[in-house]
Amino acid sequence: MIVTKIVINNYRLLKNMELDLEKDLSLIIGKNNCGKTSVISALNKFIGSQSGSNIFTFDDFNLDFKNKLFEFVDRDGVDWNEVLPKGIELYLYIKYDSLDNLANIRPLMLDLDPNNNIVILKFEYMLSFDKMESLIKAFSKYYSRFDSDSKVNIDKTTCFDNFIKMKHRQFFEINKKAVLYDLVTCQANETEFRYLSAKTIDLNKVISFRYISAHRDTVNKDNDATLSNLSTRYYEKTKTDDENPDIQHFEDTLIDTDRSLTNVYHGIFNSVIQKVKKFGGIRENETVVNIISTLSQQQLLKENTTVVYDTCNHQLPESYNGLGYLNLISIIFEIETILSEFRYDRDDSVAPANINLLFIEEPEAHTHPQMQYIFIKNIKQLLLSGCSGEEGKKNINLQAVITTHSSHIVSECDFDDIKYFRKSSGNSVESKNLKELKIKYKDEKDPDNNHFKFLKQYLTLNCSEIFFADKVILYEGDTERILLPAIMRKIDQEETSSDAVPLLSQNISLIEAGAYSQIFEKFLIFIGIKTLIITDIDSGIEETKPDKNGVSRTNVCSSTVENGTHTSNSALKHYYSVPLAKHTEKQLNFFKELTKEEKVLANIEDSWYQDVTGLLMLVYQTLESEDDNSYYPRSFEDAFFHINRQFIINNIYKFVSLQKRDMFSQMNPAGTDYKNNSFDLAEKCIKSKSSFPMDILLNSKAENGSDFSNWQIPPYIKEGLLWLRDDLKMK
Repeated sequence: MIVTKIVINNYRLLKNMELDLEKDLSLIIGKNNCGKTSVISALNKFIGSQSGSNIFTFDDFNLDFKNKLFEFVDRDGVDWNEVLPKGIELYLYIKYDSLDNLANIRPLMLDLDPNNNIVILKFEYMLSFDKMESLIKAFSKYYSRFDSDSKVNIDKTTCFDNFIKMKHRQFFEINKKAVLYDLVTCQANETEFRYLSAKTIDLNKVISFRYISAHRDTVNKDNDATLSNLSTRYYEKTKTDDENPDIQHFEDTLIDTDRSLTNVYHGIFNSVIQKVKKFGGIRENETVVNIISTLSQQQLLKENTTVVYDTCNHQLPESYNGLGYLNLISIIFEIETILSEFRYDRDDSVAPANINLLFIEEPEAHTHPQMQYIFIKNIKQLLLSGCSGEEGKKNINLQAVITTHSSHIVSECDFDDIKYFRKSSGNSVESKNLKELKIKYKDEKDPDNNHFKFLKQYLTLNCSEIFFADKVILYEGDTERILLPAIMRKIDQEETSSDAVPLLSQNISLIEAGAYSQIFEKFLIFIGIKTLIITDIDSGIEETKPDKNGVSRTNVCSSTVENGTHTSNSALKHYYSVPLAKHTEKQLNFFKELTKEEKVLANIEDSWYQDVTGLLMLVYQTLESEDDNSYYPRSFEDAFFHINRQFIINNIYKFVSLQKRDMFSQMNPAGTDYKNNSFDLAEKCIKSKSSFPMDILLNSKAENGSDFSNWQIPPYIKEGLLWLRDDLKMK
């Protein structure tokens, strides 16, 4: 029996959020403030330690719901029952099979169809129709206090916010329901439901929920003994078996210690006790006072145990250890304690709940990357050993969920376990399963789904930080990888008049995609992130020649842009295939004539269309002008040489990546212009492409390399980076 899906509506950012859970472990990832903690909070308020009382606040309601609620109150509730959501909702989709004991969930079963093996447990903090009418009347009376004659000047919206914050518990109430699962729609059928109460079902037998918060204290400021206190809590939860030899030995030692300490106390307190005896009553010694030792097991552990760590034959207190280790040890202690609570180790007569949910929030706190790798590698085994019935303990059904911001944890996890959270609008969050990408990447041209296999491996091994980024740049190779941070800094230094957030202050992920950025297409659509692709125009001329088998093949052979007719760049042809299909002139002209706005694309039904509001832009070489000399470059080196030729000449012998250096300064016979154009220089003078960008940085103006004013950015790269930057404004 497992929870297959959690649905949360109208709770904070979770306006309409569906979260699918894996059988054993799910990993929730996403940027800050995208609702990960809100999932835990909603579960805790409905079924966790905070359940059982109304502790919801008005700030828990989704902002859109608040606005709609006011609109309907302002309209006296007209049509509200048909349109307005009734409040905060939590649905748990529970799947069972023929091996499960169904006794506890029988009240949730509303369908006799043997094919329907899913029940839905619903919790709601809702406003009924009757209570809506009462709310309208109560608010009307409240608002009348602030009429035109009132000394307090307040608008109706603010007045309603103040009213509902104070009074919402009078009108909203918590309900529990069993709701029918519809096999056709695979959703809840709200017309078929049953109210649940403590008399009809004991939910503690169905589901148990615990979580380890990110706000855990790894060190107690008062006595630096947080872990020591955890050891006490662990003992309190795990002490169960009176036949356990370790427990017996502990108890026997306490009895013997009590006897020894009592004898000691007799000597210490004898004087005062003799004096007390004189006040005992009418007769001497009628009231006898003794001080004896009564050591409590729990109290002894709480007050007298200290977690230490050994180093060089010395024991040092826990607070001397690094925060990362303290955090890791703390999590393990808490996991073991919670597992004991799930198993009911202290009471053999109580059976564990059918389903046990454990959320671990941000386990990476204070830990370095290697420790994060180790944690995610071992967590499954730790949880498995705690619920599989080892060491004579009860077997439990456990589902664990980890929320994280760590790209290192993501890189070591199972790709199919990942749930990606992203804001779909200002007041809403959506959850996506990364394993759904496998379906999206299926293609008749790629029956083995190699593109997906590559993407899956590449994302987890090389660039998992993209899941936590706001924007992404896909570039081709080493040149861009080395230079892009410097180019972004240069733009930030030069474009100071803009009120946009500087590029290096934005959360931008850089990913090397080579010439295959189109492989990332479906992934970029899936995560909905603003993307800049930096590529080359790769101009050439189409030539048809027979291959070695005599079959005619058409290829694009490299040429200058001026003489070219086509591009060999597969990414450009892929992303612009729709508008390119309508172009009747030679292919290369289409790309040469595109404006900045026309390079921005939006995806509509799996096709790319030119749209200035789109999230994708491809940039490539554009027409450059230097000293009234217009030129259209083909590659980055070509573009850089044209606008930075004097910079190269001034530092020519410092550029170890170049050969045939004299070609840069050779003039034509008339002495009016350079003999060799930038295309020839890029073709013949680059000795090492990977070293060339390093030479640019090493020859930048300042000794510390942070002043890049003595060279210019190729216009096409600057064009793309400014587009990527300019949607976030400084406040």
